[in-house]
Amino acid sequence: MVRPETVLPARSSTRPSLLTPALDDLGVRLGPDGGTLRVWSGAADAMQLLVFDDVDLDWATETITMTPVGGGVFEASTPLLRPGARYAIRVGGPHGPGHTFNPQSLLIEPYSRGLVSGSFGDWRSVVVDGSFDWGSSAKPRVPLDRTVIYEGHVKGLTKRHPFIPPALHGTYAGLAHPAMIDHLLSLGVTSVELLPVHAFATEPRLLQLGLSNYWGYNSLNFFTPHAPYATAASRAEGPDAVLREFKGMVKLLHEAGLEVLLDVVYNHTAEEGIGGPRTSLRGIDNRAYYRQTAEGVYIDETGCGNAVNTSTDAAARLVLDSLRYWSEDVQIDGFRFDLAVTLGRDAHHSFAPDHPLLTAIRDDERLADAKLIAEPWDVGMGGWQTGNFGPGWLEWNDRYRDRVRNFWLSDIDYARRADTAPVGVGGFATRLAGSSNTFSEERGPLASVNFVTAHDGFTLRDLVSYDVKHNLGNGEQNRDGADTNRSFNHGAEGRTDDERVLATRRKAMRNLMGTLLLSAGVPMITAGDEMGRTQRGNNNAYCHDSALTWLSWDLAPWQRDLFAHTQRLLQVRRENPALRPRRFARLGERIPSASVMEWFDERGDTMSSDRWNDPAHRTLQYLATSTPEDEDPNRVLLVVHGTEADTEIVLPRIDGEPDLAYLALWSSADETPTSAPARFAAGDVVPVTGASMMLFRVE
Repeated sequence: MVRPETVLPARSSTRPSLLTPALDDLGVRLGPDGGTLRVWSGAADAMQLLVFDDVDLDWATETITMTPVGGGVFEASTPLLRPGARYAIRVGGPHGPGHTFNPQSLLIEPYSRGLVSGSFGDWRSVVVDGSFDWGSSAKPRVPLDRTVIYEGHVKGLTKRHPFIPPALHGTYAGLAHPAMIDHLLSLGVTSVELLPVHAFATEPRLLQLGLSNYWGYNSLNFFTPHAPYATAASRAEGPDAVLREFKGMVKLLHEAGLEVLLDVVYNHTAEEGIGGPRTSLRGIDNRAYYRQTAEGVYIDETGCGNAVNTSTDAAARLVLDSLRYWSEDVQIDGFRFDLAVTLGRDAHHSFAPDHPLLTAIRDDERLADAKLIAEPWDVGMGGWQTGNFGPGWLEWNDRYRDRVRNFWLSDIDYARRADTAPVGVGGFATRLAGSSNTFSEERGPLASVNFVTAHDGFTLRDLVSYDVKHNLGNGEQNRDGADTNRSFNHGAEGRTDDERVLATRRKAMRNLMGTLLLSAGVPMITAGDEMGRTQRGNNNAYCHDSALTWLSWDLAPWQRDLFAHTQRLLQVRRENPALRPRRFARLGERIPSASVMEWFDERGDTMSSDRWNDPAHRTLQYLATSTPEDEDPNRVLLVVHGTEADTEIVLPRIDGEPDLAYLALWSSADETPTSAPARFAAGDVVPVTGASMMLFRVE
């Protein structure tokens, strides 16, 4: 299929160097007489395959010596490797700095498609029958300019849903239930981005505190779906059934026109630092798979104890092969790469935008239809790289998040204390128009994944309700989680009955959601924000698998109003291509290859440089014209008023168009979105409520 230009830029077909033949066909390959297992270790001198029966996972029924076949690959063939077989590997090798071989350790084979837990909490790999009837299901391939991402947690989305059967609560099947699909479609999102679904484990430290790793950023294996998210029936049947349930979820979401994106964690694993759990890569070839000094000390650029060393071909190939598997066999539509900077670090541990792995992912023909989203930072030296990934990559735009929060929250808070905001509207306008100061002309505004909240941090409701984090329940004396949130409680910390404060908070939420969905770029909504979900001020709820993090579907009237506003905003975004340009707009230039943007002040006059830079001036009118080749080109006028005092605007007159009309589409000042748009003419004076937004279609 030839991809539309609006989906992703064309990628080259250059064969990356890491695709060496020695690394082909790793893992189990089934044949008519059983299966062949191939495992890579550059330093091992011995390897064994152990096969277990279905009952006793602690004692092997067969131990087979694996044969080195060149290029660091060990191989074994046996009729015992058949669908359902439980197996593990043992690896022996030299001693010395960086080597941690232990020939007694039973290890997960890295390419395992299934896992089961032994009686002592260790793991066994499982040979999985991956056959599945996809029927007529196909990837929706939503163009980037129409993409709206909905970031959510498999369990949290449905655990409390009243119209989903209890047996499906918190499961893959529950996410594909008609009640959940109806919610997503009625909201108007196009792409569901799931927090990690690769098999993961809870850190021993959390278990000791009676907590669990809820988010899932602690991978055991890069090919196996997390079994606890499957229904009890699928878990009882085994890994084959878990995988079928996962694929069934993808199939039903695709049939509804919804994409499935995965948040993938390839930057570190659940093995933590030296002395942590030994489950797989550390026992196979610690020196090759993890970043470390010559003395064997881990270089932890992830903050999680280890960092996968993607400067080696084997580690990079493991990541690439995992992506291919999920994209082809499981029909996943795209990936959000956690701490993607770690994946792009070279042998000297410096980030390189043209890193062989990043290039291979972007250029691989088998991933040609995948959306690729980088979280463009990690915690190592030089770890903040927003805007520095190459063409073909989208990026989470933290600069957008921070500026939007500042404008609507911390600036308003500052103005209440000092009678004027600290900055004007200029930086906010740049983010509104696509962040051209962050992303190159070649990449354009659609390289920016805009967000105001994410799984990590305050929810939308908490962002307008708390000045500080409240993370005592995490067991770290409130030390964890971000301290700089750019939040504003509007006069009361947390829960309050003050209707004035509550009304101001509700408007602030509408401003934040409105800005997100009316900005150029690809918007991402955090699940539950459309309904005003709260985590009671916890901005790092990664360790809470409870009602604190599960979505509540019991909504107050104001929450239903917020949902209606989000629906309306997404409808307006769909219907007005001027809100989703494919290339950066040009200021006042009407040229064939670009959309046009024009900026006016509250008087309807063209914005002057003095007004751009005046911190007391926080009102603007943004006229956007859609990219010329759009099938239905149009223009919209967005009014932004960033102070709490009411004001008036004069709708701008545009040269050569004396009969210009403005149709009001949406206002954040309204508690309930209007269903009867008002019509105005150029030169009309329109009242604007303090700290609010209005959107007009220009006719």
